[in-house]
Amino acid sequence: MMIHVFLLLSLCFSDYGFLPVASLGINYGQVGSNLPPPDKVLDLLSSLKITKAKIYDTNPQILTTFANSNVELIVTVENQMLAVVMDPQQALQWVTTHIKPYFPATKITEISVGNEVFTDDDTSLIGYLVPAMVSIHGALVQLGLDKYIHVSTPNSLAILQESYPPSAGSFKSQVSATMSQYLQFLANTGSPFWINAYPYFAYKGAPNNVSLDYVLLNKNPGMVDPYTKLHYDNMLYAQVDAVVYAMFRLGYSGIEVRVSETGWPSKGDPDETGATPANAAVYNRNLLRRQMRNEGTPLRPNTKLEVYLFALFNEDMKPGPTSERNYGLFQPDGTIAYNVGLSALSTTSSTSSSSSPASIFLTSSADKAAKTGYQSLVYWMFVYLLAFQVLLRQH
Repeated sequence: MMIHVFLLLSLCFSDYGFLPVASLGINYGQVGSNLPPPDKVLDLLSSLKITKAKIYDTNPQILTTFANSNVELIVTVENQMLAVVMDPQQALQWVTTHIKPYFPATKITEISVGNEVFTDDDTSLIGYLVPAMVSIHGALVQLGLDKYIHVSTPNSLAILQESYPPSAGSFKSQVSATMSQYLQFLANTGSPFWINAYPYFAYKGAPNNVSLDYVLLNKNPGMVDPYTKLHYDNMLYAQVDAVVYAMFRLGYSGIEVRVSETGWPSKGDPDETGATPANAAVYNRNLLRRQMRNEGTPLRPNTKLEVYLFALFNEDMKPGPTSERNYGLFQPDGTIAYNVGLSALSTTSSTSSSSSPASIFLTSSADKAAKTGYQSLVYWMFVYLLAFQVLLRQH
């Protein structure tokens, strides 16, 4: 059954939209009770033509399974280990045990030291962060791996004191001292600054004040930064540039900003406005479109923005509101969580300038809500027919 699911997914995503995109990765979380084994996950990533993934530990089964594949992996030192790997000898032991046996067969490209450390409830972690990163990097140098593996850490947008307009971006005063040390480390090692950016949270917090099209990356008037006169047509790019300006304010201008997590939940609690399958499909599909164009932000238009989508699977064991368990493109059993936004029509619109016999398009959330059961049936009949044709050719 799983193989058939992957076949269908390959047809849905690869033939009609998911093409290899160098600047797109995906987060492979494992806080679920019924997740497929790593070899099936690797098949799924291959069918989606995704060649970059991030995991939140150094699961040896995943590292072994992903050996000799074309998938680049970011691995993580868990927050509770930061106090341990501050010590250079412990860091060397950690790298020797968790990284060296798998590299280079497994394409480990980066080690994330902790996750959202600056905003963790355990404030003592902030003091451990930079020493831990220095020790891990030192271990990589000692083992001759520093040329291949970067060291950084993902950060929540909550590190910002100001984010609007983007040119007003600044870090909170309580993190600025350690932030300067962290930025110096990144500058010295040529590593990127990673940010977990979720426009969904802004919309959820003020749905009457934030344009849904603006946060979903749909076509909209956008906003103009009054100080730089740069035009922003979506919130994600505005959030990224706010981080760039915050770094400017601390004297750092050459560090690349990448998005370690972004996504949209397909389900939420009653008070989680906007958490619907339709909105999740629109956000993720629009994000993919932009990544295929290798876009940069208004402030850095010539630097393609690297983005890791959150997430591959719904994770039913995560705590918190319902949305936390429903960011995945897929259910834990490997079945699709929702249509990512592709619709196949047998004929083009009469107003279309295209002469193609079939058009593939992404509808808005409002249009999706108005879809009839008949159109949905036609779509799935089309998918299954393609799958059946492939099976016939194989026999």
